[in-house]
Amino acid sequence: MYNILICDDEKDIVNALKIYLHDDNYTLFEAYNGKEALKVIGREEIHLVLMDIMMPEMDGISAMVKIREQSNVPIILLTAKSEDADKVLGLNVGADDYITKPFSPVEVLARVKSQLRRYMQLGSGTTPVQTLRVGGIELDDKEKTVHLDGEEISLTPTEYEILKLLMQNPGQVFSPKEIYKRIWNDAPYGSENTVAVHIRHLREKVEIDPAEPRYLKVVWGQGYKCERSVSGK
Repeated sequence: MYNILICDDEKDIVNALKIYLHDDNYTLFEAYNGKEALKVIGREEIHLVLMDIMMPEMDGISAMVKIREQSNVPIILLTAKSEDADKVLGLNVGADDYITKPFSPVEVLARVKSQLRRYMQLGSGTTPVQTLRVGGIELDDKEKTVHLDGEEISLTPTEYEILKLLMQNPGQVFSPKEIYKRIWNDAPYGSENTVAVHIRHLREKVEIDPAEPRYLKVVWGQGYKCERSVSGK
């Protein structure tokens, strides 16, 4: 049973999403602004959040910043086509994905299932023992932890999966479209910005100087790679 929080100030959208996500495996919670969403998360174990950006009292971006202070729960933003800048900002501060309004039931279900699967796998510890190391980064795919120079760092499920993909294939260059298809399991339309933001966020967590990365390198015009080995601190 998964607990999903739907937060949007438009009741018609909340009701539509409740219909789309009506399933015996989902328990649905409602909120109509960021403050209400934080109250629900404070008293319930939430496994995924669908969050509108533009809301009264507290907008979705501000609420997401508060959520990220205490939880890596997957957050999917509900955005309008005119909110491109807000989409990028949302990804920068911790959103895992976004859905542009108007959305289809098929798209909503696919993205929700994908994020829930990734989130539960990250915390389940059911995969075979596998430890990946590059320089000072150590990724333990049994414990689902990442350490940098001996210190554990906190990654969202999406960040973890991108890092694991690159570390499993050191030296191999992946285009943004390839990364998007593998991690999001979706057609890679408009994927470049989404992947770039997640890579940037990863660099802020695993690089001493994100502007001069040692581990996660960009190959201009081609994509991203993880170095095979890194010497020095």
